[in-house]
Amino acid sequence: MMKKNTLDYWVGLFVVLGALALLFLALKAGNMSAFSFQETYPIKSTFDNIGGLKPRAAVKSAGVIVGRVAQIDFDSTTYQAVVTLDLQRQYQFPKDSSAQILTAGLLGEQYIGLEPGGDEQVLQAGDTITMTQSAVVLEKLIGQFIYGKAADAGASKPSPVAAPDAAGATPEGQ
Repeated sequence: MMKKNTLDYWVGLFVVLGALALLFLALKAGNMSAFSFQETYPIKSTFDNIGGLKPRAAVKSAGVIVGRVAQIDFDSTTYQAVVTLDLQRQYQFPKDSSAQILTAGLLGEQYIGLEPGGDEQVLQAGDTITMTQSAVVLEKLIGQFIYGKAADAGASKPSPVAAPDAAGATPEGQ
């Protein structure tokens, strides 16, 4: 009887640990494991193209996560994406900071990189970052590369040159 209770205990412990591991993986996959209870302040930024940026994506400066993407909207008057960033209160950035959408690795997830400026005044809740750089869309780059190569091939056709005769002289030089 005692052995059965011990075995049940270990099986139960193994099942609980397995469930915790699955919960951890689910949170990691959903980018929800980075919940923070620190105070944040919202900053807006506008981009022409956000690529595959998603809510809860990281906001990094110097490789350190300083916030998260809170919300992504579309401005129908300027036809731009409006991205709201929740920056941690402990990190203050100058008003002339810039934001760009970057990719982690070659085909990794996208995040926002903040580059601090030199202004003495700092961004306040509700301010807008005006200097932004949109996401690099791989399909556009490939299209530009192919179009550029096609244009180069069309423009660099060799001009017909008279072939030299058996003596090595060209017909013009005779």
